[in-house]
Amino acid sequence: MPGTVSPSDTGESLGPLPQEFAAILRPELPGLIKEIGIEVTRAYPEYARLLNGPFGHGIRVGVEQSISVFVDQVAEPASPSALRDEMCRRFGRYEAYEGRTLDTLQSAYRLGARIALRRAKKVGRSYDLSPTMMLTFADALFAYVDELESLSREGYLEARSRSGEQHGLLRRRLLHLLLAGPPVPRTAVAELSEQAAWPLPEQVTLVALRSPAVLEQGDLDADVLADLGDPQPHLLIPGPVDPARRRMLDRALFGNRAAVGLTVAAADAHDSIRWARRTLELVDTGVVKDGPLVFCADHLVSLWLLSDPGLLDQLARRELAPLAALTPSRRDRLVDTLRIWLDTRGTAAQMGALLGVHPQTVRYRMRSLDAVLGDRLQNADRRFAIQLVLHALRLRPHP
Repeated sequence: MPGTVSPSDTGESLGPLPQEFAAILRPELPGLIKEIGIEVTRAYPEYARLLNGPFGHGIRVGVEQSISVFVDQVAEPASPSALRDEMCRRFGRYEAYEGRTLDTLQSAYRLGARIALRRAKKVGRSYDLSPTMMLTFADALFAYVDELESLSREGYLEARSRSGEQHGLLRRRLLHLLLAGPPVPRTAVAELSEQAAWPLPEQVTLVALRSPAVLEQGDLDADVLADLGDPQPHLLIPGPVDPARRRMLDRALFGNRAAVGLTVAAADAHDSIRWARRTLELVDTGVVKDGPLVFCADHLVSLWLLSDPGLLDQLARRELAPLAALTPSRRDRLVDTLRIWLDTRGTAAQMGALLGVHPQTVRYRMRSLDAVLGDRLQNADRRFAIQLVLHALRLRPHP
């Protein structure tokens, strides 16, 4: 047989392929490359479409490089493989961009290896190569395929990481844009929503978190926008917090404290987070009872009455001005009596029971209030304003 390379018996141990083996393989490359291309595209039609597309030439070069470098390294183990390495990484990146796993690419690599091994067996018979030589070839071939798969995996993971970072960046930008509120154009929000592959909902619910927020992003539903690195961390939930969303929050926020804002139109997201953060402040001051998850909807009156502390001070000074000249103890007694009367409009006996005083004491205090406040209690608007002030002052924690 022509050009026999180190024929040996089947008892020799496996070792490196002799360099002369490359001389046998090289003439087979053009036909082998063509055969692999036909078989792979037949088995995996997605690659046939890719080869016929604008990147077809580059892919063919990559396939040729992958096969040629194997032969080159048989002849010269230190042969450079930078181009082959980059092409394999590119294949992996492409799979990531297409949203596929690496299973198809790995299967294509292995199909190519089986075709190459089939061609090698045919050549081996022509050159009377020993069975051990063919086993060595098969071992080296599949080790080489493992190397190709490893390189493609590098590219795949790199692309997934970049894609994840870019995706996360777009979603955070979208969240910030939604919270910016007017005058942000709705078209700008819609465009960024499309880029982030996040369908813009009609309604949203914002959740304010305690800082630092320590939770697993993977526990959140995929459509929840989050900025956990913000000094005031927060979440945006599309739609209302229904029982399923509540379970998600309970799971994700384990060990954290949070306040759920009101469900509002997407354009009003800034209001929902403002109310949620204000609720956390009321928890801090003791106005609202603490808990793992507090809902703004349960404390709307408190939120409203205490929404502007400075304005409340101004209103209290105006409406209660006639009481300012009294001693603190007498003022407090009259304010308590006035609040009970405004809340209950009860009899002296009923009010006395609530205040823990004699009915005659209630009558005396009411005469004092009439004398001090004049006709304020006869005017419905002023009476309502006083009642709001007293209720808000009772909610406000004492210094």
